[in-house]
Amino acid sequence: MEKKKFVYSFNEGSKDMKELLGGKGAGLAEMTKIGLPVPFGFTVTTQACSRYYQDDQKLADDLAGEIFEKLAELEEVTGKGFGSKENPLLVSVRSGAKISMPGMMDTILNLGLNDDTAEGLARLTENPRFAYDSYRRFIQMFGEVVMEIEKAKFDAIFDTKKEKEGCRFDVELTAGHLKTIIDDYKALVKKETGSCFPQNPGDQLMEAIKAVFRSWNNKRAILYRQLNGIAEDMGTAVNVQAMVFGNMGETSGTGVAFTRNPANGQTALFGEFLVNAQGEDVVAGVRTPQPIGEMEKAFPEAYKEFLRISKLLENHYLDMQDIEFTIEKNRLFLLQTRNGKRTAAATVKIAVDMVKEGLIDKDTAVMRLEPAMIDQLLHPRFDDGDLGGAERIAKGLPASPGAATGRIYFTASDVVAAAENGIAAILVRLETSPEDLAGMAAAQGILTARGGMTSHAAVVARGMGKCCVSGCGELHIDEEGHRLNIGNTVLKEGDYLSLDGTAGEVLLGQLKTVPAELSGDFETIMGWADELRSLGVRANADNPRDAQQALDFGAEGIGLCRTEHMFFEEERIPAVRRMILADTEKERREALSFLLSYQKDDFKRLYQIMGERPVTIRLLDPPLHEFLPHTEDEIRQLSEQIYVPYEKLAKKVEELHEFNPMMGHRGCRLAVTYPEIAEMQAEAIIAAAIEVRREENLNLVPEIMIPLAGMKNELADVKATVERTAQSVMAREGEQIPYLIGTMIELPRAALTADEIAEEAEFFSFGTNDLTQLTFGFSRDDTGKMIKEYKEKGIFKEDPFQSIDEDGVGWLVETGTKKGRAVRPGIHLGICGEHGGDPKSIEFCDRIGLNYVSCSPFRVPAARLAAAQARIKRLLDGSEKGC
Repeated sequence: MEKKKFVYSFNEGSKDMKELLGGKGAGLAEMTKIGLPVPFGFTVTTQACSRYYQDDQKLADDLAGEIFEKLAELEEVTGKGFGSKENPLLVSVRSGAKISMPGMMDTILNLGLNDDTAEGLARLTENPRFAYDSYRRFIQMFGEVVMEIEKAKFDAIFDTKKEKEGCRFDVELTAGHLKTIIDDYKALVKKETGSCFPQNPGDQLMEAIKAVFRSWNNKRAILYRQLNGIAEDMGTAVNVQAMVFGNMGETSGTGVAFTRNPANGQTALFGEFLVNAQGEDVVAGVRTPQPIGEMEKAFPEAYKEFLRISKLLENHYLDMQDIEFTIEKNRLFLLQTRNGKRTAAATVKIAVDMVKEGLIDKDTAVMRLEPAMIDQLLHPRFDDGDLGGAERIAKGLPASPGAATGRIYFTASDVVAAAENGIAAILVRLETSPEDLAGMAAAQGILTARGGMTSHAAVVARGMGKCCVSGCGELHIDEEGHRLNIGNTVLKEGDYLSLDGTAGEVLLGQLKTVPAELSGDFETIMGWADELRSLGVRANADNPRDAQQALDFGAEGIGLCRTEHMFFEEERIPAVRRMILADTEKERREALSFLLSYQKDDFKRLYQIMGERPVTIRLLDPPLHEFLPHTEDEIRQLSEQIYVPYEKLAKKVEELHEFNPMMGHRGCRLAVTYPEIAEMQAEAIIAAAIEVRREENLNLVPEIMIPLAGMKNELADVKATVERTAQSVMAREGEQIPYLIGTMIELPRAALTADEIAEEAEFFSFGTNDLTQLTFGFSRDDTGKMIKEYKEKGIFKEDPFQSIDEDGVGWLVETGTKKGRAVRPGIHLGICGEHGGDPKSIEFCDRIGLNYVSCSPFRVPAARLAAAQARIKRLLDGSEKGC
């Protein structure tokens, strides 16, 4: 049996090996393959990472043997020796998962330096400052990543030395200064760990590889995966690559560039570079870099070559590329290429432009936009009318577009705490680091004093769709004192600030925001999505405002109108309460007659907005006690309002109380017990449809949904009430109209006996919220903390209330679908729970052959896109619908 291979040289891989080599490793291999200037190296695979964890976080001897074999090959290719005093080989050790996780895992540069090789490097290059700058960087990175010494302790030594020597910038430190810093760094390592800084390069390499593997499970990486839905068991590869040096003086530099603008998608090279620096300086935001266009002056030949290679890589990968590069003594080297992270607006523009340029087809363009990214396009902007009086107090870089307003906080933990208390927060930092991820995720916007357009804050904010202004040099931040000075303006923690991420402006106070307008390229790509999808998309809407919003976002009808939401208005609730408190059917009907005109007007407005699109109206569903007060004071107050004795009212509240109302007197059970409720609602639905048909000459087909039916006879009983009422209204109005009566499948029994229920129901809508609750025996209102713990322990991969449980709840939906169609082949089927807006659940619904999904209005665009992507995937894999 052939021995498993865990380490690949760059000339052994390709772009198709991301699963094994990670995105970075596959990119380096592909660039090597097509002859680009890539420093040679090797990749330790993601499978080696999995093995490392299986072996109790140890590197097995055979794996270590493979690594040193490839290291020997690297020495031969470069002509340098690992640990050599005369011509030392130095390497970078960098993470690289299959899916890019920028800044979340660890990197170590200049590995292989020790006291002897640093001196050798100084002699070889005749540049002692460069050698000792590289050594101090290595000690700090190795100390932080491998030895787990706090970064702040190294920074304190470095900053103190700069201040003592009167140096404003790092590059002003001399070789002598740096040697002193190195001695202080080594003393810190000894103090913190009890051991000397390791001098053996082989030991350094093994420990660095293990540390990068460990970083797969650091807190920020775990959080990033949770936020972005990345699998926990994927693991990271490790890339070991010969160092090239951007910190060798004025003829050297480093940078990061995108082949198109990642913020707005414009077709122009976008990026930054630093002279006499290493790559981490750019992304860390410690120094504010220069725009990439300025590189033409500093390194004209390298810039010309970079333009050529950028175009070549984009055409090769057929996507916008994020490229890291180093210039060593005017010679260009590529350290990484990957599909660049970008805002949703940029994703849309780039995809549409590439179709126009003939680089990709429409299917590919539609697949480029993640459904979750559409939320970014729905982000608000500042109200133009509110901006007139706004005081612009600072200008930074427009790192990530959008508008944000909130109270300022200076630490990630304070932002998280504020968000948990419902406070809109702005995270203000000198520069962000991966440790700030939780705060960035919780913040409305991010403001940094340092860092450019490719800094950590900018890249992560764009990926999250968060508004961000970076590199705002006018800020003077006292993080410990929780104060911010901008010119003469002094702000303290909790004060309001507003950010315009599109213009890069900082504005004083709290500004009003307005929703974004969706048009142009977005309409184009959504039009392509609509052409491709076979699954319909409706909206859950209970009022004209939501119905209009849904229509504006492309909904094809209303899949769920929850009529109980129409009863809570101040002028209606008394009549509802009188109905509930009635002792006789006559009294109930009197109260219901008051509600009839309101209900009819409600339905008319929905029909008028939706035109001839389907509108599914669900009869009253919740337990009656939800309409009544619960505390003694509330009951006494209602008693005085409706002139019902307190004792009688309190007794009725007690009678209606249910220990488990979700499984109690609700849904169709209300209509069985009190058919007059269903009669009133059916009359309002049919009468409203007839009036709108007459007034606007529309061919309406009302869809009346009976909730929570679990048995055929139960459904038949309520259906008879609805039909009797409908016929009576049509006879009274002298007009016959078509209508449909269906049910909401939200009980396991209903799904299992869907063939019987289909004999009565003309359509099904799967209510997956309740179906999930009743299948698992969970209450989604009470189990939030428990589900969180289940996810943390790996019992749940996903929250079943957010993404459908395909093995259990999904099986019931698929079973109900098959059984329903076996009896009624043309039956119309959809879902209307929260899962109707979840991309994974939508893919499942498309696969089993449902006709539509229904979701909240703001999730409609994402649902349209997800439905198109589901069909594209089916076409690609050749699968057919399940039913």
